[in-house]
Amino acid sequence: MVFPKPSSESDLFLSNFASCYGGDSLPRFTMPHNSMPKEAAYQNIHDELQLDAIPKLNLASFVTTSMEEECNKLIMESINKNYVDMDEYPATTDLHNRCVNMIARLFHAEIGEDENAIGAGTVGSSEAIMLAGLAFKKKWQNKRKAEGKPYDKPNLVTGSNVQVCWEKFARYFEVELREVEVREGYYVMDPAKAVELVDENTICVAAILGSTYNGEFEDVKLLNDLLLQKNKQTGWETPIHVDAASGGFIAPFLYPELEWDFRLALVKSINVSGHKYGLVYAGIGWVIWRTKDDLPEDLVFHINYLGADQPTFTLNFSKGSSQIIAQYYQLVRLGQEGYRSIMENCRENAMVLKENIEKSGRFNILSKDDGVPVVAFSLKDRSQYDEYKISEMLRRHGWIVPAYPMPPAAQHINVLRVVIRAEFSRTLAQRLVFDINYVLHELEKLHLPKVINNITEEKELVESGVKKTALDAHREIIAQESNKRQKIMAA
Repeated sequence: MVFPKPSSESDLFLSNFASCYGGDSLPRFTMPHNSMPKEAAYQNIHDELQLDAIPKLNLASFVTTSMEEECNKLIMESINKNYVDMDEYPATTDLHNRCVNMIARLFHAEIGEDENAIGAGTVGSSEAIMLAGLAFKKKWQNKRKAEGKPYDKPNLVTGSNVQVCWEKFARYFEVELREVEVREGYYVMDPAKAVELVDENTICVAAILGSTYNGEFEDVKLLNDLLLQKNKQTGWETPIHVDAASGGFIAPFLYPELEWDFRLALVKSINVSGHKYGLVYAGIGWVIWRTKDDLPEDLVFHINYLGADQPTFTLNFSKGSSQIIAQYYQLVRLGQEGYRSIMENCRENAMVLKENIEKSGRFNILSKDDGVPVVAFSLKDRSQYDEYKISEMLRRHGWIVPAYPMPPAAQHINVLRVVIRAEFSRTLAQRLVFDINYVLHELEKLHLPKVINNITEEKELVESGVKKTALDAHREIIAQESNKRQKIMAA
């Protein structure tokens, strides 16, 4: 490869900051005509990326941001492998199949001891949900065709708290989305109302194991029981899909007795995000089917131009192998003992954060103790400032804590949400509590002059001194603020 000479020979020996490459901005719209030294390209891009937030302090995201160095090494060693070349990379393919088998058994799939499970690795839970939804739609259509009935108006029942990928599936693949509205105090899908929306054109009911809004598990067991009754009454065979993107690697270890998976007769498929509590970097999800019969054969493609017959059921073709290998590393490195320990730590840190937020007396807690380790909370009094202002001021301390409205029918409620991930330590939890209290104190200081002005404008109410004068009230407020400041600094 030939590179043109730099603008001066001395640039070869100068630091990036002294060379011509440090004096110009990187191109934004047009590919440059000339090349630049690799060191200059690296340094300029590296410097610009320093403007990003610190991933570990991004408490808006469920996605893993830290892995062990040995796993990072495996990722870099396999970063140039295209997973779709199964014949060329048979060991990688075998690791993929091992992950599917382990996860399927974790979810109590109906498979024999030496039998392979039915499932696939995906780019994330969004692709996994698309694949599961397509399987439901195709199976419903095939059944309707066989019965000589119309098959042009499929629908899907979910709660209004679903992640946006469900709306994408419905729009992209022309399926009517029927949403059960949440309500104040009940922020997940009501199973009884969901079953009421089911009709002969319903391809499935989607339940969420870990709501994006507050981490709460939906009652899949109750949904299964109610739907069994309706199916028996109507002769339909409406199934259930469980979106366990966040909770699929939590429930088996923290709540092993909870029935939400293939132990329930109507649960036909489950998706889970490996890059969330599966503890892998972004870019890996999994979809598992109960049995082979639940994945219509006409959705599976067989290709042979890479050297051997290869069945494939994905929306994309080429993709990296690194995240699949990283997932297998975590499953065998940590084992059930390690995953259980990590999830217990996450839950304990969530409880510490929740209890300290409650102590402030300023917030209502909207998350549940049993569920994904998330702390969701809203202000009791928004007359002086709101959740968005708290979120904005926490950013000044490095924290990314999102503020957002609840779904329609409860959207008058704003929420702050903190996701507790494996890399979020007790020390960081305690520091976050301190910074939240500090932000509250600062916001109250901003509004203090308004309060003082109102007081000083008032006349002395009773000359006898029974009630405070404006000056007395002024002094009392200053004293209270001083005490608050001392308490915060002593915490």
